Parts: sequence; C-alpha cells; structure tokens
Amino acid sequence: MENKNLIAKAEVRIEAGVQEVWRALTDPATIQQYMFGTTVETDWQEGSAIVWRGEWKGKPYEDKGKITALQPGKQLQYTHFSGASGMEDSPENYHTVTIRLAADGEQTRVTLEQDGNATEQGREESAKNWQMMLDSMKRVLEKGG
Repeated sequence: MENKNLIAKAEVRIEAGVQEVWRALTDPATIQQYMFGTTVETDWQEGSAIVWRGEWKGKPYEDKGKITALQPGKQLQYTHFSGASGMEDSPENYHTVTIRLAADGEQTRVTLEQDGNATEQGREESAKNWQMMLDSMKRVLEKGG
C-alpha cells in the first residue's frame, strides 16, 4: 500500500552550471554513466513515456513511467514503476520523482524527491539509492569538467 507522505529525499551540489547538469539529466549516454548503467528511452516531452532498462544486483529490469512535468534547466518530474517491486502495475503503485535544479553561485543544487514509499524502511532505502545516483552524477560531471 502506498503512502504519498513517506517521501525519499536526496540532494547534491555539483561544480557545474545548471545547463550542464540539465544535459546530464536528459542525455541517455550521460545517464548511463551515473545511473548504474541504465539505458533510458524517451523523447523528453511532457506526457511521454519513459523506460529504464538495465541490471540491478545481477538481475535485468525494465522500469517505466511517464514524464509529468518538464521545465528545461529547472525541473524534471516523472512517474516511476518498477516490476522488481513485486507489486501490480497499477497507478497506485507508481512513485512520482521530482528533480529540481537551482543555480547556487558557480554550483548547481540538485534536489530529488520520490513519493509513494510503502514503509519508512522503503523510504530510507530509496533515499540511499537516489543519493548514490546523485553522488555518481556529481563525480561524472566534475571529472568531465
């Protein structure tokens, strides 16, 4: 059972401009570098489907969702469903992920929130996984400089 109030949060500051960070969020080749080798497919339009394929902990997966808000350089929001969750593919089992970018001097502050975590433990695990992804994005962008 979902709980929209159990929100996983992650945040990072990246030594890169907002447009560079936005490109990293929406460029499949860059996403693959920091998102655990995931292949993403979408046309980056509001209302469009988005699919992530890859391998997690030795098992192949295909996650899916829909882009619900897109403001280039500011915000990317999408729904997300993972078949690996073991739950039924129905609307109440989708998370909403919201990623916001904000310029902070020479850095970009990236904040991420994911709702729909069923338990506090699930919220903590999601927050940890998202933080790992954001930290990986930071490494990719700052080494690429």
